[in-house]
Amino acid sequence: MGPEEFRRAAHELVDWVADYRLRAAGLPVRSTVPPGAVARALPASAPEEPETVEDLIADLDRVVLPGVTHMQHPSNFAWFPSNASLSSVLGDIAASGIGALGITWQSAPALTEVEQVVCDWARQLCGLSAGWHGTIGDGASTATLVALLVARERASAGSQRRGGLQAEGAPLTVYCSAEAHSSVAKAALLAGYGAANLRMVPVRHPGREMDTGVLAELMKDDVAGGYRPAAVVATSGTTSATAFDPLTEVCDVAGEHGAYVHVDAAMAGSAMLLPECRHLFDGIEGAGSLCWNPHKWLGSVLETSLLYVKEPGELVSVMATDPSYLRSAQDGSVVQYRDWGLPLGRRFRALRLWSLLRLEGAAAIRARLRRDLENAQRLASLIPEAQGWELVAPVKLQTLCVRHRPVGLSSEEDLDRHTLAWCEAVNASGAAHVTPAQLDGHWVVRVSIGAEPTEWSHVEALWDLMQQKAGEGAH
Repeated sequence: MGPEEFRRAAHELVDWVADYRLRAAGLPVRSTVPPGAVARALPASAPEEPETVEDLIADLDRVVLPGVTHMQHPSNFAWFPSNASLSSVLGDIAASGIGALGITWQSAPALTEVEQVVCDWARQLCGLSAGWHGTIGDGASTATLVALLVARERASAGSQRRGGLQAEGAPLTVYCSAEAHSSVAKAALLAGYGAANLRMVPVRHPGREMDTGVLAELMKDDVAGGYRPAAVVATSGTTSATAFDPLTEVCDVAGEHGAYVHVDAAMAGSAMLLPECRHLFDGIEGAGSLCWNPHKWLGSVLETSLLYVKEPGELVSVMATDPSYLRSAQDGSVVQYRDWGLPLGRRFRALRLWSLLRLEGAAAIRARLRRDLENAQRLASLIPEAQGWELVAPVKLQTLCVRHRPVGLSSEEDLDRHTLAWCEAVNASGAAHVTPAQLDGHWVVRVSIGAEPTEWSHVEALWDLMQQKAGEGAH
C-alpha cells in the first residue's frame, strides 16, 4: 500500500471510527456472541490476493463490533474506565505512521525525549516532587513486576549478578494488602520470591485499607524467623472497593526493615490531578516507585502506563544490557529507556499521552474527572434511601460497591445468588454493564463511573435498571 492509497483508506477508516463513536450508545454494551462465533466468521486461511478497505470495514461491522464489550459506551460501568479519547487516538495513529524503532536513544531521539517531557508533565500535574523520574510501559502489571525485580536485587545486594536467589541464605518476603490486585501476586511469583514468601496483609474496616499494625507484626516475625523483608506493595485504589492503603504508615513500617515500597495506583492515579484528592495519596513521597495508568480513567489509548522511580540508577542496574550493536557515542549522557524495563524494542507510546494533554488540556480533563466524582456521590446518596439497598464500602472516588438485600432472604448464600442474578440480568439487558466482585467472601456489584461520554442521565438510567432487575429477582 502506497501513501496515496493509504490516504484514501485512512479517511474511510477514520470516518468509520467517528461513526462508531457516534452510534456506540445504541449498541448492546456487553458482547453477546457465543464462544467461537468470531473465529467461525473469519476465513480459515489468509487471503492470497489483496482485499479492499471496504471489505475490511464491512467485517469490522459484521464480525468485530458484535464481539467486543463497548468500553466507550456511556452506559459502561464495568471493571474500570478504559477511555480511549479520540485526541489520544490521533497520537496513536501518528506513532504507528512514523513507525519509530525505540531500541536506543540514537534510533529515535524524539521517542526518548518526548517521553521524558510527557512523564514530567504528568508528574507536575499530579503534584509529585521533582525527585520522581518516569517511563511509559504497557501496564501496571509489568510495572509492578519491574518494581519487585528492583526490590529483589536491592535486598539481595545484586544477587542476579552472582548465583541469583538460589544462592541466597535468607528467603526474601513481599507484603501486600489482601485486596491488592492479582498482578501483585503474579509479579512476586515471576520475580522468583515464591508463593510461600508472599504475605497477604488483612485490611481494616470500614475503609478496607491495609492493616499496618498486622504488617509490622508480620515483618517482625519474619525477621525473627530468618527471612528478609524485601518489598511492600501498597495499593492506592484497590480493584474491588477503591481502598487506599495508608502510605505514610506503610513506608514507616517498611523503612524499619529496609524494605522497598512500590505503590500501585493503576486506576486511581488519575485522581492525583485533582488537588482535593491528593490527601488520599499522603505519604507517597516515601515510596521508591509508583505506577498509574493514563490509559484508564484519564483517557489515553490502552498500553500507556506510567512507572515512576526515585532512583533510576537502581532500575538501570537491574535492567541494563550492553550489546555491541547498540552502543553509541551518546551513551552515558542520555536516557536509554531500554534499560528501564523488560522490552528492548519500544513503541512511541508517549505520543498518545502527548496528544491527549495537548488537544484536551489539563483543565478539561480535571473537569471530566470531577464530573465523574460528582455523579458517583449523587448515586451514593440515593442507594441507602432505597429499601433493601446498601453501600458495602466507602465511596472514595468513582466506584461504588452495592448490594440489594430483599426482605426475608434467609442466608448469605441466598444473598450471593440473588446478587449475581440481578447483576447478570442488568448485563444481559444490553442497556448497561456492571461487574460483580467479592468482598469478605461475599458477592457485591461494582459500579465504576468514568467512561468519557457518561453523564448523570446514564447513571440515573442504570440505577433505575438495577432496581428493576433486583426487584424482579426478589420475587
